[in-house]
Amino acid sequence: MTASATLPTYRLDEGIAVITLDDGKANAFGNAALGSLEALLDRVEGDDARALVLVGREGRFSAGFDLKEMTESVEAMRALVIRGATWWLRLYGLGVPTVAACTGHALAGGAITLLACDVRIGADVAAKIGLNEVSIGMPLPTFAVEFARERIATHAFAASTLQATVYDPAGAVEVGYLDRVVPAESLVSEAMSEARRLAELRTGAYARTKTNARRAMIESCLAGLEADMATVDGPAA
Repeated sequence: MTASATLPTYRLDEGIAVITLDDGKANAFGNAALGSLEALLDRVEGDDARALVLVGREGRFSAGFDLKEMTESVEAMRALVIRGATWWLRLYGLGVPTVAACTGHALAGGAITLLACDVRIGADVAAKIGLNEVSIGMPLPTFAVEFARERIATHAFAASTLQATVYDPAGAVEVGYLDRVVPAESLVSEAMSEARRLAELRTGAYARTKTNARRAMIESCLAGLEADMATVDGPAA
C-alpha cells in the first residue's frame, strides 16, 4: 500500500460528499491525514455538497492521533493536537449536515470526530467508543471537554471525561456518542439515507441555525486553543 493510498478519500454521490478513512490500520490522525482532511472539507464546500458522510474502515472508525507523531516531541504533540482540534471545530460548524458512519472502535480523537458530527450511526459490532485520554495519563484539552459538554448526556459527563469510561455501541447511544446502532452490513446505506434526508432541508437555514447553536463554543475553543495546549506536556501519572 502506498503512502497516498492510506490517506482519506473523497467522492461525490449525487450531491452527498463521502469521506472515507482507511489507512489499513487504526485510522490515526497524523499531519498527513489531517492535511488531507482539511483539503477535503474545502472540496465539500467547493462542490456545494448538500451533506457529508464520514465513514471508517471495517471494525475501525479511528483510534485518534498518530502516537508516533505525538511522541516525537512536546512541540510536535502540541502542534498536532492544535491542528486536529481546528479541523474538528471546523467540521462541527460546517454549513451542511454531517453524518458519521461509525464502523467500529472510536477512541480519543475518533470519539471527538463522532461528537463533531451532527448525526452519528454506529455498526452493531464489538467496539470500544469513548474519550480514554485520562486512562493513559493525558489530560483532556479544553476543546475536547467542551465537545463532551455539548454532546454527552449530563448524567454521563463525568464518567465520560474524568473517568475515561469507554462504551460499547449500545452504551454509546445511551450517553450520546451515537444516535443509533444498525447492523454492520446496512451501516453505510443507513448513513447515506440519513444524509439524503437531511439534504432535503434548506441549506441556508440549516447552516445559519448551526452557526447560532455552535458559534460561541467554536470561537471560545479556538481563541483559547494555543494557550491551553501550551500547558500540556503529554502523558503523566
